[in-house]
Amino acid sequence: MKAVSPKEEARLAYLLGQLERRTKELALQVEKMRLAEYVRLLEHPWRLMYVNFISGVARGLGIAVGFALLSSVLLYLLRVLVTANLPGIGRFIAEIVRMVELHLY
Repeated sequence: MKAVSPKEEARLAYLLGQLERRTKELALQVEKMRLAEYVRLLEHPWRLMYVNFISGVARGLGIAVGFALLSSVLLYLLRVLVTANLPGIGRFIAEIVRMVELHLY
């Protein structure tokens, strides 16, 4: 075997340390990504469908509640504008509010 100079040995030790440090960083990043949990989830397609179904229901419910709150605030603001008796705008907004109320009942 060929003899290695102390300078080369120090350089190899440095590179080995760098490699060890980068390997630990990569292992930590993979752990943060929860790659093993994701692979386990992909191995069970029914569980994956269940999780996606529940998340879809939650998103749909959130959208429905958010839209209901936003539209009720908007209707309230329109009623306030109508009672302010602004010329031109008041009549237009009153007609919109009337149409919405007809469809609600």
